[in-house]
Amino acid sequence: MPPMGSSANHDYCAFTKAVEHLGDRWSLLIVRELFQFGPQGFNQLAAGLPGTISRSVLAARLRKLEQMGIVGRLSADRQAPYRLAPAGEQLLPTLKSLWQWAEQWVPEDPAAAQRDPTVIMWWLTHRVDPAAVPERQVVLDLAIFGAEGEHAWLLLARDTEPTLCLEDPGLDPDRYVYVEAGAAALFPIARGERNWAEAIDAGSVRVYGDPGLVENLPAWFVPAGAPASADARAAAVA
Repeated sequence: MPPMGSSANHDYCAFTKAVEHLGDRWSLLIVRELFQFGPQGFNQLAAGLPGTISRSVLAARLRKLEQMGIVGRLSADRQAPYRLAPAGEQLLPTLKSLWQWAEQWVPEDPAAAQRDPTVIMWWLTHRVDPAAVPERQVVLDLAIFGAEGEHAWLLLARDTEPTLCLEDPGLDPDRYVYVEAGAAALFPIARGERNWAEAIDAGSVRVYGDPGLVENLPAWFVPAGAPASADARAAAVA
């Protein structure tokens, strides 16, 4: 039987290595993004990750994850999209556990979200019900007035994962729904604590555009109190 000190030291070293390689802000978020949405190119990852990540930081994190065998490419072509490699797939139960722990024990910080409204937009994408949105692609034009202000465009189409864009996709004007609100008003909607209809009726959220699209907007999102689409996917991870 090995001495207690030796065993403890071995466990500590393994844990330290894991934290050293994956304990930064972005690595596990990249793994989570590739799990949820499948293989993605560099620009897709840069646009889809919550918050703001510089291209140089993203490139460095991806190189490190490739070296560790967590992320790979579908071919040797450097333009091929990134995907989860076997070591990355083995991380999925760990991600599920972290998500469940955070949901129960880590309190939400509305003030932090309001300082970075991009996070609110990212949460909103995961409250979209892909089966309820129009078959024809539409754009949710989001103007969030937070500490610094933020603007993004959410592309929606039936049975398709929503896409968060940081530039106007330039579709026909009749396919836009415009949303203007403060970060404080959108925060409870994004977290599933309030529904769109209540916020619109209260005047804290302004919505305008094609009348038919505006009328149906509340039905495009998972109802308040129900698990978001991303939550359902996370719960399915074995």
